[in-house]
Amino acid sequence: MTQDVPNQPPPLTGSNAWRGDPLLIQIAEGFSDPVRRDLDGLGRFVLTHEAQDLARLANSEVPKLRTHDRQGRRIDQVEFHPAYHALMRRSIAGGLHSSVWENGGTETGRRHQVRAARFYLTAQLECGHLCPITMTNASLAALMASPKLFREWAPRVTTRKYDQAQKPPVEKTGLTLGMGMTEKQGGTDVRANTTKAERAGGSFYRLTGHKWFMSAPMSDAFLMLAQAPEGLSCFLVPRILSDGSANGLQFQRLKDKLGNRSNASSEVEIQGAIGDLVGEPGGGIKTIMDMVTLTRLDCAVASSAIMRAGLAEAVHHTRHRQVFGANLVDQPLMQRVLADMALDVAGATALAFRLARSFDEAASDRGEAAFARAMTPVVKYWVCKIAPALLYEAMECLGGNGYVEEAPLARYYREAPVNAIWEGSGNVMALDVLRVLQRAPGLFEDVLATLERDLGPGGRSVLGVLRAAMQVASSDEGSARILTEQLAISAAAAELRRMGAGRIADAFIETRLAGQWRGTYGMLDARHDSRLIIDTLYPQVG
Repeated sequence: MTQDVPNQPPPLTGSNAWRGDPLLIQIAEGFSDPVRRDLDGLGRFVLTHEAQDLARLANSEVPKLRTHDRQGRRIDQVEFHPAYHALMRRSIAGGLHSSVWENGGTETGRRHQVRAARFYLTAQLECGHLCPITMTNASLAALMASPKLFREWAPRVTTRKYDQAQKPPVEKTGLTLGMGMTEKQGGTDVRANTTKAERAGGSFYRLTGHKWFMSAPMSDAFLMLAQAPEGLSCFLVPRILSDGSANGLQFQRLKDKLGNRSNASSEVEIQGAIGDLVGEPGGGIKTIMDMVTLTRLDCAVASSAIMRAGLAEAVHHTRHRQVFGANLVDQPLMQRVLADMALDVAGATALAFRLARSFDEAASDRGEAAFARAMTPVVKYWVCKIAPALLYEAMECLGGNGYVEEAPLARYYREAPVNAIWEGSGNVMALDVLRVLQRAPGLFEDVLATLERDLGPGGRSVLGVLRAAMQVASSDEGSARILTEQLAISAAAAELRRMGAGRIADAFIETRLAGQWRGTYGMLDARHDSRLIIDTLYPQVG
């Protein structure tokens, strides 16, 4: 019968993204029992048919901008499908937007790592709604530059309640925060911003200008950069004022993006909007940087998660698909492609969580503080950079089945580039690495000492390569990407070795640190047990 569907894998639903991820379970060994139970429940949820359907609908039924109501009044509202609101409600209830700022609980000392684990599992389901989640979490770091504002806003952000109502912030049960940095003429060069800020009394200013790329336009307030008399400064700009009137933010259009479709990104005209100064006048860049650092961590965690989800789809497909009389996963070439990809996902995941650990321990450990400052751009660069190519290869494992929009791989593939572009593209990250190398070379000395310790035997030769790359980069700015990638791969290898990943770590080190050029996946040789790598990192879970 033509209606029969032979030789097609069942959907990858009904299992558990937590229980099927031995590396994540190992990373979370030190977490409390309540946290691990929560991760178990979240892992089960993200692979339910209902959750997968929410992710699909949130991206197929995209946000719509309504600039005016039917009587012609300006309203500047974005309408989202209920699936988007459902995802937001669950993620905010789980504290993804605020848990690192909350007092008490069972996460003390591991707040960033625990949140990263929740974020990692959620990103395997749907990433677009995590954009406002990330910005809310990170914006609180910037608000700490003004303790009065932090005391005023943080309690209403950390309620873990999602309130989509169009009301003034003081009337809502929960708040989200966004950011408006990018302008047409400047992009990453925010010092070229032309939005003006004029004093309006006290700490308040009136902002006038245009933002070219402002995501999550339904946030309750935005951190914005504008040129004050003292120089580029940071401001907190509510969307709706306390009397219920609009605060001069007129949305012009929503961006028609390649991916990240569930998340609205807008262009906005700013016409005399009231903003409260955050930090020192003229200190906008300094104020924003603490926020940027947190968003870069989320970019790395989300990219490693998307890769994990995409490769899990590929492994699942090849275990159930027969070609030339055998399951695809048993074919030697396919085994090596899958195993090669699995090593990159493992390295990226270990490295992203290594960065989260440094955030947790920076206050009490000099070496961890050095890692957090020096390696944040390194980790963000490499983990986010490798995601598009890896997800394409995962898509190819499914062939045409992976290329159609019904498969989640198409969405993962479209989503992948945004983390590499957002909050600093590749060149910006490489330049940040050079900036640290020039201004605070001692930070890298601390990092190298940590890498040598964690790599164990052979670490000294790796350090020799890294020192040589640093020497070249100090006089040749164009070589900064080479240094950045070598640092990232070395740090990923060191973390896999420190974790005791055994033959996984051995294979990663021998194939990634050997200096051989690898243009595509599938370059493992017979010395490495490809099937063991696949089954270790992607076990079949009933």
